[in-house]
Amino acid sequence: MMPLQPLETIDTLVAGCTDELVVVDRGPVRLLIFNRPDKRNAMSSAMRRGYARELARAETDDAVHCVIITGAHGYFSAGVDIKERPLAPNMPMVRPHPVEASRSIAKPLIAMIDGPCITGGLELALSCTFIIGSDRSSYADTHLKIGILPGWGGISLLATAIGARRAAQMQLSGERISANKAQQWGLINDVVSSADILPHCIALATAIAGLDPVKRQLYVTLNRRISGAAQDKALAIELVEIDRIRGLNANGMP
Repeated sequence: MMPLQPLETIDTLVAGCTDELVVVDRGPVRLLIFNRPDKRNAMSSAMRRGYARELARAETDDAVHCVIITGAHGYFSAGVDIKERPLAPNMPMVRPHPVEASRSIAKPLIAMIDGPCITGGLELALSCTFIIGSDRSSYADTHLKIGILPGWGGISLLATAIGARRAAQMQLSGERISANKAQQWGLINDVVSSADILPHCIALATAIAGLDPVKRQLYVTLNRRISGAAQDKALAIELVEIDRIRGLNANGMP
């Protein structure tokens, strides 16, 4: 794995590399970089398997405390490479698929978006702990527009993130929204300049990595479990989990 050097960019990290998924470490932070420029980082079946495998490795690696996923060459991802399907129409779905893999790990997973984040790529980003977008990022759900159904939970994930009406607008129109609108709608947390997004996300992930790992895991998994739940159910889940962690910690939680 390649250590990240100062002033490097995502594109320089993958320069000359033919791997479709590039793994880079920076201290306690691991970056998974989609690197399929001729397909706008659409994920082949091999790439989807590799993504699940690398997330599982990150989850069990004690040196990794936070993971960033991103795409090179000015794209995040277009999701599944649908052009594979005519070549293998009976190909079964890769399991775990990328959203299942993303939601199965207890370490913080940050989606760093520096370009178009479309359809299955949007589903993947929504499965992360949170999303940071650059000023040149954009977002769209074109499943309906191109005549396919979402296979990774995109309808519920998008509605939970921005509300059913705004989700319906994006899904029914297929319209692409800007980074600023995505932030206003609550789809992404921050908008950062394209030049600064890599160091910004690494600094943020490094700060998160310095937190107590047991309590950090609690926040990641609890936020995932209570997302979209009714308030009384969410509170009940939270109290049970906090009591469980207190029982594991002789000093209790502050």
